[in-house]
Amino acid sequence: MTKFTYTAALVAGMTVAAPALAQDILVVVHGQANDPFWSVVKNGVDKAAEDTGANVDFRSPETFDMVQMSQLIDAAVNQEPDGLVVSIPDADALGPSIERAVQAGIPVISMNSGSDVSKELGALLHVGQDEFTAGKVAGERLAEMGGQVGICVNQEVGNVALDQRCEGFAEGFGGEVEVIPTRNDPAEVQSKVQAALESNPDIDTVMGLGASLVGEPAVAAVEAVGRTGEVNVATFDLSANFLESVAEGNAAFAIDQQQFLQGYLPVAFLALNANYGLVPGGNVPSGPNLITQDKAAQVVELSAQGIR
Repeated sequence: MTKFTYTAALVAGMTVAAPALAQDILVVVHGQANDPFWSVVKNGVDKAAEDTGANVDFRSPETFDMVQMSQLIDAAVNQEPDGLVVSIPDADALGPSIERAVQAGIPVISMNSGSDVSKELGALLHVGQDEFTAGKVAGERLAEMGGQVGICVNQEVGNVALDQRCEGFAEGFGGEVEVIPTRNDPAEVQSKVQAALESNPDIDTVMGLGASLVGEPAVAAVEAVGRTGEVNVATFDLSANFLESVAEGNAAFAIDQQQFLQGYLPVAFLALNANYGLVPGGNVPSGPNLITQDKAAQVVELSAQGIR
């Protein structure tokens, strides 16, 4: 059990052991409905609601749309909840709405993206990982594996957190890096990665920013050009299929930011804060954790269950 999963268990134990009034907590995130990553986040939110007895409403825009997301935050503020959880992929776009919540006296915890701006916007704390650092760790590991020419595939252009991942990867990798922008579409990702590999045979590394939407189609693209075992593919986040590729040696590793905790802990913390005035004194780093071949098989089942 990691210290982060221990924290979740401790929180659950505290909240179950001491019945309290149900609290109203709203969660507003930027994740798109077709992204399996966010279904795991929501599973964490739902589990925290069950464990704490809080009334929790999970909301997100239909596409990556900062205008719509800011409107969702404004609507949440108008409901005067006991706590608000937000992701912050674009502080310039979302900052005024988040600051309005804080000024209204609503406790705010940020999660997933925005660790670098959370405090200045008035959030109590952030649950997530430092995206630049995580990218740098991945880049360093891929360089150690012999990588010299890489691509970083960004499936959500405009998300500052994903830009930070690519920037960190480039710094840690140290070699030649090109960012490949795509839409949130696995078929398009596979096509673009395959085209890049065919046009530049020197590419030996593919860095994906999401397992289902980028990691899996990147593995398929490498296989399609007959370079499995020659091109290292790594990705942020987990999916059962990508983990199986890691376990089989067809992919290098996945970066686990434990998004279940990103959904669970903010809700649990806000419920504790509303009921007892308890809140951690600082940010909670949920990642990064590299899932390599020796660990991948152990995580596949939990990923399939929507927990990892």
